[in-house]
Amino acid sequence: MAPSLSRTDSASSAQSDARRPEVFFAAGALARQLLDALPGVLLVLNGQRRIVYANRALLDLCGLADEAACVGQRIGDLLDCEHASQAPGGCGCAEPCETCGAVLALLSGLAGVGTTRECSLTRLRDERLEALDLRAEATPLRHQEENFVVMALTDISHEKRRQVLENIFFHDVLNLMGSVRGFTELLQSYDLERRPEIYRLLHEASGQVIDEIEGQRLLLAAERGALRLAVEPFDGMELLTGLADLYRAHPVCGERHIEVLSAGERMSLVSDRTLVGRIVGNMLKNALEACAEGETVTLGCRVEASWAEFFVHNPGGIPPRIQRQIFKRSFSTKGDDRGLGTYGMRLLSGYLRGEVRFASAVEMGTRFFLRLPVSWPEPKKEVGDDGER
Repeated sequence: MAPSLSRTDSASSAQSDARRPEVFFAAGALARQLLDALPGVLLVLNGQRRIVYANRALLDLCGLADEAACVGQRIGDLLDCEHASQAPGGCGCAEPCETCGAVLALLSGLAGVGTTRECSLTRLRDERLEALDLRAEATPLRHQEENFVVMALTDISHEKRRQVLENIFFHDVLNLMGSVRGFTELLQSYDLERRPEIYRLLHEASGQVIDEIEGQRLLLAAERGALRLAVEPFDGMELLTGLADLYRAHPVCGERHIEVLSAGERMSLVSDRTLVGRIVGNMLKNALEACAEGETVTLGCRVEASWAEFFVHNPGGIPPRIQRQIFKRSFSTKGDDRGLGTYGMRLLSGYLRGEVRFASAVEMGTRFFLRLPVSWPEPKKEVGDDGER
């Protein structure tokens, strides 16, 4: 049986316990040089899941100069995983950690069973959200009457990103282009009276193709940190009304209904209208996909002090197991490699200096929120020697 996750061991005693067996791995300069020469990340962890040895590749990944900074820490703490600070015990003790591939591989190794798992974590680096996908290979190690785990970590973020793009982008665009071709073929045989209807459907399908391409362009630019904003004043209710009209004509709507709450009110804010529309539109599309025929999705927005908030609500709750993983890049309820939606919303919201969150329960349904500053913050300016800004 795998060891349970400890929530009580103190950081100071854990570091001393980790440094005590460090001598096991410090002996033999040649072995250490060989391990440091490996291109992949290699580390050794003790029974408390704390690092007792790390090679140079892990230091490079974390931006550290000295191995001493790693000893005594857990993997998520070292990699700045967003869940590591959510429980007193640190990495491995928060609720989302129950499904973490690295934690599960480590516990399996401590139980004497080697295994390989994939791990997706999100961290904040240079005030920018970053998704990291790792392959964790755990091998049990028994040394001087103590149990350790040798873990190799491989960064597979680029591989995962490529898989997602291939499975989402190419699949969806090819389907849409198949519709475009089908409509053009119909134009050759349809009666003149029916051609305006085909022209309308053709226009909608081509618009959806452009929308898919633009969405992927935004996400790739955002992940590279190269996204440029076009900040302008606009009205939030007009944005919601336009999105509702757009998605009522979208195939995903079908027999479902869209209702905009308080449609007569105005809500002025300054932000990037395109990105706000992209995020709220994605919320709306996801909500429609989660609805049964005949159900209604509601949209709304409000201003509270200096913050504006958009929301999208649909009936039905999200299971707790799914809630814990919903913002991971590679996770989706819609099948394999369909996970850019909610991750993309959260990523783009960071560029808008806002946040995306959600609340979900069976009795209340699911509501996603986008919270933004009403006014775009002025950039900070340095004061020069002459007092000018």
